[in-house]
Amino acid sequence: MTVLTAPRRTAPPAAPTPNGRRRPRMSRARLVAAGLLTLAFVSPIYLTIVNAFKSQDQIIRNPEAPPAPPTLQNLSDALSRPDRIVQIGLANSAVTVALSLLLIIPLGAAFSFWLSRRSAPLRRIVLAGFGAGLMIPPAVILLPTIRILSFLGLDHTYPGLILANVGGGYLSFAVFVYSGFLRAVPREIVEAAAMDGAGALRIWWKIVMPLMRPATATVAIFLSLWIWNDFMNPQFILGPLRGQTITTGLYLSLGQYSTNYAQLFGVMFLAAVVPVAGYLVLQKQFIAGLTQGATK
Repeated sequence: MTVLTAPRRTAPPAAPTPNGRRRPRMSRARLVAAGLLTLAFVSPIYLTIVNAFKSQDQIIRNPEAPPAPPTLQNLSDALSRPDRIVQIGLANSAVTVALSLLLIIPLGAAFSFWLSRRSAPLRRIVLAGFGAGLMIPPAVILLPTIRILSFLGLDHTYPGLILANVGGGYLSFAVFVYSGFLRAVPREIVEAAAMDGAGALRIWWKIVMPLMRPATATVAIFLSLWIWNDFMNPQFILGPLRGQTITTGLYLSLGQYSTNYAQLFGVMFLAAVVPVAGYLVLQKQFIAGLTQGATK
């Protein structure tokens, strides 16, 4: 008597890659490397948060441990300093960021709109020039920038610092983002507005700028973080005796012979609250600006 059995099912073979080879599974070494890379980026944030709510003895004894019990004394001490480093630094940084963005965003958007209406060879040449400006390290142009500001009588002033931000690589970044975004804007919209009698300035302000809100949010978030975290320009253009931003205030809060780590972490935590809150408010526009044009 013959017994019929069902054939055994085997797992389907791995899907071949376009070049004909089998797609390898992610090895354990790659997972470990990804985990270590993530840990390297997250650990400074973790240390800042947990140590901002610990006493000086707890920080020195075990800086990696969570606060047990947590305390708000560090934040209170940072806000009650006689020199008011936190209050003055936050206010100066906020004003510097706001005024720099009020100049960079309109200039970058208007120039990108003008450039989008030029011929392709001219666009490539101009964007190549802006790209070359982005590749120059800021430390290389710091001394010429200070000499130009001294010639104009703007050294050791906040207008000089804002002008240095506008003339640096920040404007080049804005032009690149807006130029890439304008490629997705249909030319028929601009042409229809021109046929209705609208001028170039009105088309840019009334039609193009509302369409570029995601790109504007992306530019604003990136440049706000870069200008907020900038240390070199405020330190050398303003000088330690003429003014301070929050980054130079952190530098001044370090003691010459000893450091109050509890108060230092409190200042660092307060300095990071403002940019994080700004990102949370504009995160939807930020993601939309980054993904614009990725899918059609």
